[in-house]
Amino acid sequence: MFYIGCHLSSAKGFLAMGKDAEKIGATTFQFFTRNPRGGSAKPLDHEDIAAFLKLKEELGLGTLVAHAPYTLNGCSADEKIRDFAKRTMADDLERMEAVPGNLYNFHPGSHVKQGVEVGITYIAEMLNEILKPELHTTVLLETMAGKGSEVGRSFEELREILDRVELSDKMGVCMDTCHVWDAGYDIANHLDDVLAEFDHIIGLNRLKAIHLNDSMNPLGSHKDRHARLGEGQIGLPSLKAIINHPALRHLPFYLETPNDLDGYAREIAMMREAWS
Repeated sequence: MFYIGCHLSSAKGFLAMGKDAEKIGATTFQFFTRNPRGGSAKPLDHEDIAAFLKLKEELGLGTLVAHAPYTLNGCSADEKIRDFAKRTMADDLERMEAVPGNLYNFHPGSHVKQGVEVGITYIAEMLNEILKPELHTTVLLETMAGKGSEVGRSFEELREILDRVELSDKMGVCMDTCHVWDAGYDIANHLDDVLAEFDHIIGLNRLKAIHLNDSMNPLGSHKDRHARLGEGQIGLPSLKAIINHPALRHLPFYLETPNDLDGYAREIAMMREAWS
């Protein structure tokens, strides 16, 4: 089964997202847990969730990804910002128990001139406070493009975080194709080499999801500008090779391209036709 979806608006609830996924031919989707630029979250609507879970089973939707808001920075130099990130993520993971067995993705954060080592320490400490043995959600570190003082621009940085998390079985990685390209990993011309490096440093067993995006910028630009599939520097042939790679083809793919629902429907249909 080829699981591909996109980022859907969670404002109307789970059932509406499920119906939107059906409408555009998606077999999974990603959503924000709350306002992506803020901290507020609506109360859970358990009737809506129950109706969605029924629809999810009927449609055969695959694993979902909940995306943490962009405002979280667990390695900020400001203790209040770090505390906000910890409290928000803890609340998100508690809420995710209403739809257990899915994924929660977050950007590791920016160390803001403190240095990568300090940033990694803060992130690991936060995760060690939040993660619980009874958690039914896998938490994903996202590969980052490396703009500014972002942590997670290299596989080594992600591995350092994972090594310091006590409940490591609750952790995984989400690879963003635009981000790794912008970080300097040539997935267009040397995909096998990049995946071998990932496997050596982190382990492909840790890779749980792919953000499938083209990039507006050249390799190693460290800028993080997503493009529609085939309209960027990675290119459509390379993106098709990614979804068909033996090490990746079983994973769920999530589009974060600059599109409306009709645009997502076209990209989903295009990539489904390319999957063999």
